[in-house]
Amino acid sequence: MQWCEAVVHTTTEGSDIVSELLMRLGAVGTEIIDRADVPDPDKPGVYWELYDKKLLENMPEDVLVKGWFAQDEHTHDVLGNVRQQLSELLQSDFGLDLGTLTLDMQNVADEDWSENWKKYYKPFRIGSHLVVKPTWEPYTARKGDLVIELDPGMAFGTGTHETTNMCMQLLEKHLSSGLRVMDVGTGSGILAIAAARLGATDILAIDIDPDAVKVAKENVALNGVEKQVRVVVGDLCKSEAMPCELAVANIVADAICMLAGPLTRHLVKDGLLICSGIIREREQDVLAAAKEAGYTVYDRIEKGEWVALCLRNEAA
Repeated sequence: MQWCEAVVHTTTEGSDIVSELLMRLGAVGTEIIDRADVPDPDKPGVYWELYDKKLLENMPEDVLVKGWFAQDEHTHDVLGNVRQQLSELLQSDFGLDLGTLTLDMQNVADEDWSENWKKYYKPFRIGSHLVVKPTWEPYTARKGDLVIELDPGMAFGTGTHETTNMCMQLLEKHLSSGLRVMDVGTGSGILAIAAARLGATDILAIDIDPDAVKVAKENVALNGVEKQVRVVVGDLCKSEAMPCELAVANIVADAICMLAGPLTRHLVKDGLLICSGIIREREQDVLAAAKEAGYTVYDRIEKGEWVALCLRNEAA
């Protein structure tokens, strides 16, 4: 199948706005390419130590937002609407630097854009011991490394997003060997696999999306942790209780608010819930729902506009 790839030149500040606009106008998917998302090789951070030093050299100066539209009889009108909406956005006064919003277009084959992101996905370290390695990239492990081999496919959870990154940091900090763990909204399975690498012995990874479950099962098998991790399609609110000492949920604020109560059926007394996918503006909503369900705040970290919480279940 042929696709039309729309490429909008913008800024870090405007990238999410442009991505949302393209999706609203019919894009089947978007990709943001932003130098700010790549660690500076000259300034290695605590949680980012492994990267291709030539990667920044190959990144464009502008932030690019790519969107893909099906090539059919409506494509001309759809792209005309994209141009018009970008022009109106540029003239709007939101007090934001959106860049030029220049639009480039090209036709691409299906396999081109679905695989293109892989060239930007390199091995990287999270915390003291966890290392995420794409299946197609070589990596020589150091002493003490806990390597997670991953092919996320179309499921959420590459480890590069702040929310996944922070959940893994909190897992490394608070997960003790032998604990039972539940991964709610497992996506690619990365957090369940991380829990297994960190010593959890009984892990239930659950997701409502069958495609995500398929990807997660493949990644669990790839990492040889099938004995520790069970991956199932399911709805947490309707599933039978599985007692666990720790649950992790990297989803969105509304879902966390909704699931905080039902999760107390699964978490033992004083068990921990690690949750992210929370933008700072929604943190108080999550905290209010958590308090009502019987949780107290045990730990908290933030990165960029995102927050991750570690909550203790004190419900009777």
